[in-house]
Amino acid sequence: MRKLYKFFTWMLVFIPVAVYMEYAGYPGLWVFFACVLAIVPLSKFLGKATEQVALHSNTMTAGLLNASFGNLIEVVVCVFALYAGLIGLVKASIFGSIIFNMLFLIGLAIFVGGIKHSEQKFDTMSARISTTMLLIAVIGLAMPTIFQITLGSENVQHVSDWVSVVLAITYICGLIFAFYTHKAYFDVIDNYVVEKIEPEWNKNFAVMIMIAASIFATWIASILVGSVEATMSTLGWSQDFIGLVIIAILSNVAETISAITMAWRNKISIAIEIGTSSAIQIALFVVPILVFISLLFQDRFSLVFNLFQIISALFAVLILNFLVADGKSNWLEGMQLISVYLILTIALYFV
Repeated sequence: MRKLYKFFTWMLVFIPVAVYMEYAGYPGLWVFFACVLAIVPLSKFLGKATEQVALHSNTMTAGLLNASFGNLIEVVVCVFALYAGLIGLVKASIFGSIIFNMLFLIGLAIFVGGIKHSEQKFDTMSARISTTMLLIAVIGLAMPTIFQITLGSENVQHVSDWVSVVLAITYICGLIFAFYTHKAYFDVIDNYVVEKIEPEWNKNFAVMIMIAASIFATWIASILVGSVEATMSTLGWSQDFIGLVIIAILSNVAETISAITMAWRNKISIAIEIGTSSAIQIALFVVPILVFISLLFQDRFSLVFNLFQIISALFAVLILNFLVADGKSNWLEGMQLISVYLILTIALYFV
């Protein structure tokens, strides 16, 4: 683990590299990949700092911290993309992150955990609650699109706005359920024993790292979005591919590493919860934020997505729901989830 943190620390050098390339007038493609390499360690340290501050707090505060900073990089990239008029990139990154968390993140965690442990057991109650919440989220995100296809686009923005309100309320209710009224369902369980996790950093240091990582992430995200169009024209990539694959992977580095680590330690319940919670947060928290932030911009953000994105997310929820039903996992099930994600990625590459 120390070697891994040392590796991410060395990767922080790409922050000044990306900034220098931007202001020195380097080609947009070079700037884009420098920003990609800079965001990876920022995502990791932001996730670590948020986790450490949460461990110094009570459960409700921890939940609010996770809601606020858990997908900060995703939010700032999408806000700058909205400002730049890259609506397609924003919509693709939303569904990309949801699908990535459900299929690749959880699949990789199950696969890695299954290599060391032939069979892993997890709490089916929390898994069922999370997958049900994900199904509701996908239905909510799909409804404005169905409305436009069947009834026309005249009021689709109003539908998107009100659906966003419902999604946000659902997310708040989920936080209250998980951290207050039914928190026992989501306790960190290891062989039915609650494990006390001690913080590694003191609170002040964790807060400073969290603030610094947030500032640099915002700066790098603005540069990244500015280089997207040059990257698209040079490599022939679409907004869908960049959003659904590249940005989705970048914004979920911290969660992926945490989930793999937990699965390797035979704490597969935590690994699955990391993936489902992140996907829920994007669908029910990040999306409403983006819809209402777009009020400040010339182009409004509506919840009208293409059918490929909606059907892919629906398939991901159904597959995940089926695999968690028995409360057991093995490496083959992880590989099955990964294979579905790779199939979707291959299809997107040729869009």
